[in-house]
Amino acid sequence: MTFAVHGLPVARGIAIGRAVLVVSSRIDVAHYFIKPEEIETEIDRVRTARNAVADELIKLQANVALMGPNDAPHELSALLEVHQMLLQDEALSTGVKHWISERLYNAEWALTTQLEIIARQFDEMEDAYLRERKADLEQVVERLLHRMKGTAAVLAPSPPRRKRAAAPLDDNDDHDDPTAGDGIDVPLVLIAHDLSPADMLQFKKSVFAGFVTDVGGRTSHTAIVARSMDIPAVVGARTASQLVRQDDWVIIDGDAGVVIVDPSPIILAEYGFKQRQGDLERGRLARLRHKPAVTLDGQRVELLANIEMPEDTLGAVKAGAVGVGLFRSEFLFMGRESSTRQTRLPDEEEQYQAYKRAVEGMQGMPVTIRTIDVGADKPLDSKSANKQEHLNPALGLRAIRWSLADPAMFLTQLRAILRAAAHGEIHLLIPMLAHASEIRQTLSLIDFARTELDNRGVVHGPVKLGAMIEIPAAALTLRIFLKHFDFLSIGTNDLIQYTLAIDRADESVAHLYDPAHPAVLRLVADTIAECRRQGKGVSVCGEMAGDVAFTRLLLGLGLRSFSMHPSRILAVKQEVLRADTGKLEAWAKAVLESDDPAATMAG
Repeated sequence: MTFAVHGLPVARGIAIGRAVLVVSSRIDVAHYFIKPEEIETEIDRVRTARNAVADELIKLQANVALMGPNDAPHELSALLEVHQMLLQDEALSTGVKHWISERLYNAEWALTTQLEIIARQFDEMEDAYLRERKADLEQVVERLLHRMKGTAAVLAPSPPRRKRAAAPLDDNDDHDDPTAGDGIDVPLVLIAHDLSPADMLQFKKSVFAGFVTDVGGRTSHTAIVARSMDIPAVVGARTASQLVRQDDWVIIDGDAGVVIVDPSPIILAEYGFKQRQGDLERGRLARLRHKPAVTLDGQRVELLANIEMPEDTLGAVKAGAVGVGLFRSEFLFMGRESSTRQTRLPDEEEQYQAYKRAVEGMQGMPVTIRTIDVGADKPLDSKSANKQEHLNPALGLRAIRWSLADPAMFLTQLRAILRAAAHGEIHLLIPMLAHASEIRQTLSLIDFARTELDNRGVVHGPVKLGAMIEIPAAALTLRIFLKHFDFLSIGTNDLIQYTLAIDRADESVAHLYDPAHPAVLRLVADTIAECRRQGKGVSVCGEMAGDVAFTRLLLGLGLRSFSMHPSRILAVKQEVLRADTGKLEAWAKAVLESDDPAATMAG
């Protein structure tokens, strides 16, 4: 039966494919694809864990038999027998082998996927006793997962696509598989309750045509990485991971924020047409790649790229970026937990090599590296993500506050960046500054890092220093910032969040997240104007920079440097080429003075 789930559109386009569910577990479970030659190894890991758990249960049963009836009731012995039966259940073992062999899931992912499928069958049982056995199955799988912790195989960097499935969209329908045809791969779409930024980086290298999450907002970092992947995505879809079943056919409408499950042939045809139209539009935009971004009245505009990893420079150059306006260095630090649950941070040499690759990848164009910005919706690891010690992480120890609280870690990063600056033009960007004392501490540590390198006789290069304007306090004290920094970069995602007092990762208040709010626009406009008055560089590196709905307004306010995901560069360039900044200035002023800027912009 066809039904729709509504969420928030965060990455445009249409994706059609089979659902791949990332099932939540009470313990952390890695989700990654394996190589074909690793299939037997993964199956053997499950088999070894199953045998170990079976031995555990046998020992427990033996201990129970030695106890008196007062110490060990009959129900305990019966429960252990149930667990032993579930452990040896053919449906569990056969299903796990299927997901490993056919989908190339790692063992843990295969286990949780099969658990979800069998659990649904328990939920549909009429007998209350049998329904309650779902909890026993979950406990058995938890035992298996605990047994396998620390024995994961090496991650495969390029997971393969699954071949076309023979089943139609619905077993009761007789319409054709929309991807039918010999040798055609079936697109896969990811459905999850939530995905951490580290998860997104792992999936960034994979084959998914789109993804959906139950939670998240338009500018949560999951959404941001989705846009960098240039695949359709919907977040904040509430119950999508509960309603969509493994292998369901799904349409993701990233333009409307709609997820259509088990679509009919008519709906499939309609969205197939929309998908082709989108491909044609991208083809037309591709012709602008080598055209300079110059307005009708001759104003040259700098279109820069936001990247997460050094390898992203390839896409930035391909999209026609003239530099990197934001290298989110924190992604180098994420998802690095060892089997002992300890997080190993990258050392100076590893960071230096990464920054050097980014500089070389941009082929002489400038690279702006933002120092590590973790906390809030970007935890370093799953352990940090699960901590509830901060009532509001967005207002806690994050970004520069986190760095200043750990000077040794911060100095390691600063030394690596300064060393990489010997290989090309690097701009050093500091996030979330608000106090003069923080500025003084940061500048002192940068000087100290230079001194350390000089004392070691290590070559390093000059860097331009910049600060992020993403807290209203910073936007209102620009005079202090412009005394110390060569340029400013407006981080509109956090600036909107802090100005309007909403958590940008929380879908329950997502409707209040408003880039066109008069207060937000005033802070952005005043920052641009003050930088221009003082002859200092200024750019916008938040999501507003890549939103074509704001391109004309930002140009009218005097902005000449935009930094965005490479996938958005050509669409913004098209707006730039059509713009006349002379005519836009008066219009932009009218938007700022309006009580309803969004309506004025649309009018």
